[in-house]
Parts: sequence; C-alpha cells; structure tokens
Amino acid sequence: MAARAATRATTAKIEQVGWDAARPAPVVLVSGPEELLAERAIRRIRETLAAQDPSLEVTDLDASAAVPGDLTTLASPSLFGEPRLIRVGAVERLSEAFLSETLRYLEAPADGATLVLRHAGGVRGKKLLDAIRGGAGGGIEIACAEVKRDADRSAFASAEFRAAGRRVAPGALRVLVSAFQGDLAELASACQQLIADTSGDIGESTVQTYYAGRMETDAFAVADAALAGRSGEALVLLRHAIDSGADPVPIVAALAMKLRSMAKVLDARGPSAKLAGELGMAPWQIDRAKRDAQGWQSAGVGRAIVFAAETDERVKGAARDPEYAVERLVTFIAHRGEPA
Repeated sequence: MAARAATRATTAKIEQVGWDAARPAPVVLVSGPEELLAERAIRRIRETLAAQDPSLEVTDLDASAAVPGDLTTLASPSLFGEPRLIRVGAVERLSEAFLSETLRYLEAPADGATLVLRHAGGVRGKKLLDAIRGGAGGGIEIACAEVKRDADRSAFASAEFRAAGRRVAPGALRVLVSAFQGDLAELASACQQLIADTSGDIGESTVQTYYAGRMETDAFAVADAALAGRSGEALVLLRHAIDSGADPVPIVAALAMKLRSMAKVLDARGPSAKLAGELGMAPWQIDRAKRDAQGWQSAGVGRAIVFAAETDERVKGAARDPEYAVERLVTFIAHRGEPA
C-alpha cells in the first residue's frame, strides 16, 4: 500500500489537495473510497463557486450512463455566459463514450467550466486518471482515502466544527472520536448534533453529557433497531446502553434526528445528489434516511416526531422516570408510530 502511494506521489504532475482545502480548478479529480469526505470536498467547491458568482449553473452527470455529446453539451457556454459546475459521478464505472469524450475535453477544457470527476476506486477508468494526473486539463486531485486512524477522525471532526464557526476543546475531540470508532457518517452526525443543540465553545463536559458511556450498543444502534421495527432488540440495546452509563438525552436526540430526516425524504423522488440541494441534506444522509423510512407512513412519522419532542421534555426534567419515558418512545417508534 505504501509503495503504491509513493509511486503516485512521484509520478503525479498535478497538485494534490486535501478534502478540507478543496478548491475549484478547470478539472478536479476526487478519488478514493471515503464517500463522506468526497461529498464534503465537492460541496466546498460548489459553495466557493457560488460565492464568486450566484448565477452558477450546476449540473450532474452519471459517467456510467453517459452517451456521446453529454459532457460537451453541459460544458458549452450558455446564452448569458454563467459559470458552470459539472459534477460527474460513477467515474469508476464510466462508459466508453464518456472516456473518449473526456479525454478529448482535457485537451482544451471549456472556459468558465469546472469539471469535477468522482472516482471511488478500482482499475476502470485508469486511462482517464493517468491523463489527469499527468497534467492534461490543468487539474488538481483531491484524494479521499478511507479514514481509519484516530488522528484522521479527530482532524475530520475538528474541520466540521471549524466550518460551523465553533471552537471545540482538544479533550472534547478525544471523547467524541473515542465514542465513534465505526462509521464516519455517525461521527459527522454527532458533530452536527452538537453544533445544532449547543451554543458557544464545545468542551469535554458537553460531549460527555451527550455521549458518555457510548459503547457498541449506543444511541444510534437503539435508533436503528427501533426504526426497523425490532422492538425487543431495541429495548435490550436501550437497557444495555443505559446500564453502561449512557444518558437518555442523547438517545432521544438521536431518535428525533433520524425521524426528522425521514420526514424530509419520505415523499421525495429522484437521485440523492439532485435532492441534496432541495432538502438541505448531504446525499449520504438522504440515502440513509430513505433506508430508515422503509415501511413507514407519513402519518406515523408525524406522530413519532411529536412523541419524540414530548419525550425530550420528559428526559430533561419533566418526568420522574426518564428511562421509562425513553422505553415508551422506543416501543412507539418500533410500532411505526402506531398505537400498540
């Protein structure tokens, strides 16, 4: 693995840019398997271009289904000459037509266009990647390698808070990263929850309040089981989490957050990449919310959201037995928001 990385570093003729320093260029190759980092990088490019010119025209193209002329049409200047951002997904499954057209495009990228190519890994498309890395098109590469080390997770979480204009203490970062060793998306959700639910600097005590005692059976595991209708499993996970020291407050918060996301996507139609701007969610959040919403009806989601809001008040002091209040909410959600 190290040898391959070293080889790329010595042969690539284009600038290598970190995901958190992503910027526009005529051609931007976003490579690697970490989808969340890729989404963050592409969003940063879009926000930068939109800040420069609000008339930015954004289009999406699936490289696996592209036909001759697709890229040329999207890159062509419009009547009023607005800047164009072309986001291309599935480059690791690109069609032969897209490969040929893009290789020609690299010879003379269109003025005012930013072409972002998302390649998640694999050998398909190597000829295109080699051309870009060799300097064709005058591009840059944003490598989104899988995040495995705690130091990288800490850097990711720190960037999330920094982007929101919030300061987080080093001790708080350590607790947060320690609590979320699995899916990077869960760490991102935890950061966003803290940003949304708190104000001022985020210290270690704040993170402890939300995530102390989080183990393999945590708020998200409870939420996943309840939303899938597995009532017995959800209650066992809940009891284990509470016995391990988990606070009912973040458990209710995790349930409420997932329910709100479900409500946004329940009746939404279309690809996640296109829905992202409309719903104010990242594509990976939309995909996860759609999975959670399977088997639910709109009325049930609405009732569950109301119940979660009431339970939030109970676990914050309105009830004498907050643990029982959470158990009632978990059972209600496991029954899809229908009376038991």
